[in-house]
Amino acid sequence: MDDTGAQRVAVVTGGGSGIGRAVARGLCRAGYHVVIVGRRPDRLRETASDQGPPGSITPLVADVTDAAQVAEAFRSIEERSGRLDLLFNNAGAWAPAVPIDEIDPDDWRRVVEVNLTGAFLCTQHAVRLMRGQRPPGGRIINNGSVSAQVPRPHAAAYTAAKHAITGLTKATALDGRPFAIACGQIDLGNARTDQTVAQSTGVLQADGSMRPEATMDVESVVRAVLMMAALPLEANVQSLTVIATGMPFIGRG
Repeated sequence: MDDTGAQRVAVVTGGGSGIGRAVARGLCRAGYHVVIVGRRPDRLRETASDQGPPGSITPLVADVTDAAQVAEAFRSIEERSGRLDLLFNNAGAWAPAVPIDEIDPDDWRRVVEVNLTGAFLCTQHAVRLMRGQRPPGGRIINNGSVSAQVPRPHAAAYTAAKHAITGLTKATALDGRPFAIACGQIDLGNARTDQTVAQSTGVLQADGSMRPEATMDVESVVRAVLMMAALPLEANVQSLTVIATGMPFIGRG
């Protein structure tokens, strides 16, 4: 509940698996009514299953790269809930790991559309809703990546999109300031989900070697997001990096 006694409402994109699923369930446990947005209804229903009080999870099928579908999704959220307190822009896509001169332009466009354009479209509608509600305000957390700071080899599309997310985060924080809309970014490294199997078997390093990397429990990510979400709107975590302690992020190699 917020200070007025109303249930807080959160939207999580890419809520059908991985980090999105874990964060949606964490927000639900914290008392939020969570709307999870994604393209696969079966995965969304799986996320929402067995989530009892104190909050609830509502699946909403939409492709974040489709402007009309995003507009309809947020229209539905406003009609059902009347307000929005938190948006976690999490939906992501990857391209095949190839050198920059071998990237298929279609793969490039897909990664940029999902990771960047999708976040922009959802942010745009969230800001419109947050600035118009009474009282105005809300929080947007963008799922960046340590790739926004240090790229992996053969990941130009993903790296470029995540660098752009940093610019979107800062621009949103600035434009949202007059309306008590806080926007921050969380950069994650090697959270253990069903999508990070490669880290434990071997990942291409900057020196050309293949080595396994340390991972961290995805619940550490959930705790970090909940910490950011729990702040009063007069305070913001502009940028937060959460990594597996043993991963080769800091240092030379």
